[in-house]
Amino acid sequence: MRIAIITIAANRDTHLRFHLRSLARSTVVADEHVVVAIGDPAVADVVASEGSTTRLLWIEHDQGPLPLAYARNAGAAAALAAGAELLVFLDVDCLAGTEMLQRYVAAARQRCHRHALLCGPVTYLPPPGSLGYDLDHVHELRCPHPARPAPPAGTVLTGTDYNLFWSLSFAVTAVTWNRIGGFCTEYTGYGGEDTDLAQTAAAAGVGLRWVGGADAFHQYHSVSDPPVEHLADILANAELFHRRWHRWPMEGWLHSFEELGLITYDPIHRRWVQAV
Repeated sequence: MRIAIITIAANRDTHLRFHLRSLARSTVVADEHVVVAIGDPAVADVVASEGSTTRLLWIEHDQGPLPLAYARNAGAAAALAAGAELLVFLDVDCLAGTEMLQRYVAAARQRCHRHALLCGPVTYLPPPGSLGYDLDHVHELRCPHPARPAPPAGTVLTGTDYNLFWSLSFAVTAVTWNRIGGFCTEYTGYGGEDTDLAQTAAAAGVGLRWVGGADAFHQYHSVSDPPVEHLADILANAELFHRRWHRWPMEGWLHSFEELGLITYDPIHRRWVQAV
């Protein structure tokens, strides 16, 4: 089974450096790693300085919301053109556990799981030391996100709640990717595109699986809760999702924005609007 990793990157130099180093320690070596640089020439410098065999794919971008969905699709298309049979999407902020690829491949080889979205547990890491994360010991910090399933290593759990899917770390066979049709590229910027992919998969009869032992470790960076810096993107993407699926995504954030007085719900037009 030919394995391809797809990573999209912009303005995450240090995270990308450790991301690449973690993959170099994997028990299974991918046949292809496509890093999609979204308007950031420094991505090529990081890849070169790490001596990586990663294939760089450039996407023009000057300003405005990042085209995350488009970039992921472009990375997948490049991997498929090179003969990939299993696509592994790993966020640039994530370190790969040494057995992550091995566990995804094992799940994809099982007839009962190969036509599903395969999702691995993700641990959010504390801030690193002055020299960055110690990759020899990062596994000791394992504490998967409590809102999502994390079955024991070597086991695969069938999921039913597609709202729990996220794009930080997941794998899908080429056949299933084509069945889903990829990410909807109408989404730009932060939020919603991964929930849409999961909804599209569910509508196409694609299953959801949680793969024990396919661990990834999310490197620390400062965030807002709720992410007010992404308010405009989230509002636009939430409205797009509602138009496509007739329900609201990211409701926790929307209600938090409402409590902060940043948005209000217009019951006449049935939409969220930014407060004046």
